[in-house]
Amino acid sequence: MVSTIEDRKRLARRLAGSGRGFAEQYGFRVTNNPSSLFQVLCLAVLLARRGDFRRALDGGHALREAGWDSAARLAGSSPADRVDVLRVSGQRGDLDALADLLGALARTVVDRYRGDLRRLRSAAHRDPVRERALLTALPGVDEQVADLFLREAQALWGEVAPVADRRALTAARRLGLGRTAEDLAGLSGGRASERLAWLVGALARVDLEGRYAELTR
Repeated sequence: MVSTIEDRKRLARRLAGSGRGFAEQYGFRVTNNPSSLFQVLCLAVLLARRGDFRRALDGGHALREAGWDSAARLAGSSPADRVDVLRVSGQRGDLDALADLLGALARTVVDRYRGDLRRLRSAAHRDPVRERALLTALPGVDEQVADLFLREAQALWGEVAPVADRRALTAARRLGLGRTAEDLAGLSGGRASERLAWLVGALARVDLEGRYAELTR
């Protein structure tokens, strides 16, 4: 656990040094286009489920590899096909319910926003409170899922920053970097800094992968 402000900033720079957030570290591009944003939202839904986070990542990759890389394409898939892809990717639990939820999420994004979450941002007039409200009005998107999505999207949608999910804040506390998203923003150059998204994503990885020892040597 670090103590001085210089040590905290040094560790923050080290963590954010990869220049990529959580999703991009695991092969999901975070760009401001409809396909990328929807894939990140689906990944957030999978990550919010109980179980090994690697299984959620496998599920996100499997959806994309099946050709369902956009809301419109996923909405056009059959429930049975979604169940098969989720099962092969190692997902656990009620796969029929998960497949139905993902289908409902895709159809709703298509119906309300023509498959483009940037339209949700426009509908909210870039008001972060309204953006979160519109997100949590989507099927399967609760506050936890919204946190996971916005953790990544804050690199693009600066108005929502700072956002740090539960895992990132756990790691921040254990490493002595702070207790709030605002604390982390102070270490990374500001609320709307892209580096903040990199730092928060890296902290989430530290907690999920249990990499505390290597950072405190």
